[in-house]
Amino acid sequence: MATNESLKEAISAKAAELGFAACGFARADAADAAGLELKRWIEAGHHGTMGWMEERAHHRVSPLALWPDARSAIALGMSYAPATDPLTLAGRPDLGRISAYAQGGDYHKTVKKALKALARFIVEQAPSELKVFVDTAPVMEKPLAQAAGIGWQGKHTNIVSREHGSWLFLGVILTGLELEPDAPAGHGQHCGSCTRCLDACPTQAFIGPHRIDARRCISYLTIEHDGPIPEEFRAAMGNRIYGCDDCLAVCPWNRFADAAAANRAFLPRAELAAPHLADLLALDDASFRQLFAGSPIKRIGRSRMIRNCLIAAGNSGDRTLVPSIERNRHDPDPVIAEAAEWALRQLGYSSAEMQVA
Repeated sequence: MATNESLKEAISAKAAELGFAACGFARADAADAAGLELKRWIEAGHHGTMGWMEERAHHRVSPLALWPDARSAIALGMSYAPATDPLTLAGRPDLGRISAYAQGGDYHKTVKKALKALARFIVEQAPSELKVFVDTAPVMEKPLAQAAGIGWQGKHTNIVSREHGSWLFLGVILTGLELEPDAPAGHGQHCGSCTRCLDACPTQAFIGPHRIDARRCISYLTIEHDGPIPEEFRAAMGNRIYGCDDCLAVCPWNRFADAAAANRAFLPRAELAAPHLADLLALDDASFRQLFAGSPIKRIGRSRMIRNCLIAAGNSGDRTLVPSIERNRHDPDPVIAEAAEWALRQLGYSSAEMQVA
């Protein structure tokens, strides 16, 4: 059936009602060029051990490869703009730094629930086939968001919005409807000569503007990487135990972001905003699952979280954490045991002292 601007306006209004701060429209094939860059990125090995990305690359390169009948893409953004500076805890080595996006409820559930509600609304207005996606599906939501005009991919590769800065969760609805596309946002053209995001990276993960080697990224290392964290990156991790906000937090466009626009589902939980490393290092499997219930952190499991916290403890310079580290030194997981011994060495304990302990 024919569609018009009134349908787009109705969709945008409903999206706002459902908690989305941004909504834009693009052709389903509007970001196909990004698929070619993805292929080159994977061929260079920059995806690290994220095998799921390589396995579904043939679908990820274009929405039409995933669903040939798609005609339009509706890109949506939900704000999680933090009320405080994400870099505040850099000077508190006894505390763990959790990325702002993970301090509240699991965005996958919140965004997907809203996407499904919006999809039902669209079908009521204009019967059609459609599919909804959050970032667990093989859809390149950032290039589509740029094509739909809700923001541009900054030099840190993430979406930047004039109204919401770097703080948007993205979702996509593919539909068989022919919807008039909105004007795209230029690829990084609003970043000018600024390189703050590139310069802020603690591990120098950026190969250049718009290009990142995930294998060096703290978000990848603390969340996606399973196994020992390479020693060359451990000191740079500081007290970051889940993700890293540095490249996002320094973006000048964030001065326009309004924390009041953030979806309340993402408001930080007190116990996740500034957790003590000693408390986290005491977690067993049951207490880990209880603490992180309803959080995206739960999916990495206790082993990766304890590994990350041991690295942070080793970087802390705080010898009061030694008992907390010591209790993990004989963990059956060799990755945890190795990280504990590394942390003790960083705090000045010799191999002989550890053998006595």
